[in-house]
Amino acid sequence: MPHGRTAAHSAAFVAPAPRAAKDPNRLNPEARTSVTPVPAVIPREQHVISRKNISKAALRVLYRLHDAGYDAFLVGGAVRDLLLGGHPKDFDVATNATPDEVKKLFRNCRLIGRRFRLAHVVFGPEIIEVATFRGTGEVEGGEGDRHIVDGLIVRDNVWGTIEEDAVRRDFRVNALYYDISDFSVRDYVGGMQDLDGRVLHLIGDPATRYREDPVRMLRAARLAAKLGFTIDPKASAPFEELGPLLTDAAPARLFDESLKMFLAGNGLKSFRMLEQCGLLKFLFPATARALRRGDEALRSLIERGLANTDARIAEGKSVTPAFLFAVLLWGEVRDLAYAWMAKGVDGNEAWARAAAHVVGEQCQRVAIPRRFTITMEEIWSLQPRFEQIQRKRVFRLMTHPRFRAAFDFLLLRAAESPAIRELGQWWAHAQQLPQEVLAAALPASTAAVADSAAGAPRKRRRRKPPGKSGSA
Repeated sequence: MPHGRTAAHSAAFVAPAPRAAKDPNRLNPEARTSVTPVPAVIPREQHVISRKNISKAALRVLYRLHDAGYDAFLVGGAVRDLLLGGHPKDFDVATNATPDEVKKLFRNCRLIGRRFRLAHVVFGPEIIEVATFRGTGEVEGGEGDRHIVDGLIVRDNVWGTIEEDAVRRDFRVNALYYDISDFSVRDYVGGMQDLDGRVLHLIGDPATRYREDPVRMLRAARLAAKLGFTIDPKASAPFEELGPLLTDAAPARLFDESLKMFLAGNGLKSFRMLEQCGLLKFLFPATARALRRGDEALRSLIERGLANTDARIAEGKSVTPAFLFAVLLWGEVRDLAYAWMAKGVDGNEAWARAAAHVVGEQCQRVAIPRRFTITMEEIWSLQPRFEQIQRKRVFRLMTHPRFRAAFDFLLLRAAESPAIRELGQWWAHAQQLPQEVLAAALPASTAAVADSAAGAPRKRRRRKPPGKSGSA
């Protein structure tokens, strides 16, 4: 038994598969290509990765595959982050075992995906994703399971060698492999050099790779923000021309990518990187439009909201996508609501129309689930109610299920006007008072402490001509 292993590594074991053939092209012999990069092998004593920092579940998967005669490597972001001294949350494995062969080894395995066939090995709340080495060539006779439409990879389940798998990955820093057989790191494309230089190089021709999968542009921005790296100019050059391809990406996938960007502790950096790369307008068009109008108060609200979210994540506190998306889309909702009110539309109706319009447009790009859009709309619709300082309305608002989120949102709006800032201070003070003291201090009839606090246009009452009564 290799050093450091325990009986726990044998859990969920079914039976060893026959030892895999050592032919590197055994998975797809007809798909041989000229891709034969020679790896730089970094031995254990020359890198910082320790098994103490690798998930026990990932180690169990790696050892099980290795014991059954397959090649098994920790790969991708986990290797990258471990080499940078970080603590990965997810651990992915690459192997020459097919998904069906992986499933035979683990009772706790399920196969997922049609576009990319993967094995998920489940250990309670932790899932280890196991991918078979991807090939670069086409199978002769059309037998391969690869489908490409206008350069976009719709389905890709052609297996290959580890060398082919390396050049199929997106960025060089994500194509590093930790070999469980000797604890070395294999570098086929120059990933170690990029880690040292703190730069992101795309593997292959950038335009071709982005057409294969437009979401790679967002991943470039996200990784650069997360790691503090720069993006190689050749990799960022096609963003403006190919950015519109993001409109063809699945909205559900863009929702997942948005969560990775904004709810992983690097939200503010990711937002600024999206703007810097010119990609924000393709992901959040309403946000980009509102910011182009030069509203510095809106920029302050967005950046403070993202910074607060990052701080909560760092402290281990809960966060919700609903608040995040409410922050990002507020500018367009507010401006539309005020525009409709200026045309005489009732306030409640104007806010409802604005929210429905902006959410509808955004969900065509990013599929925000309904449970979040409902909360977003409530946060927005409660904002004008903070101006209604009347005894019954104040207490009714304080008991609303979304009061706390709406109040936090009001505080973010402080830069909009001195009146909004004072309104936020009043509500903060009101929450500290005993109920009877607050009730005694509030008028029983309608009164507002901040006239036109939100800057919304108000309809003026027409004065009756002198000497005329209101009766017919």
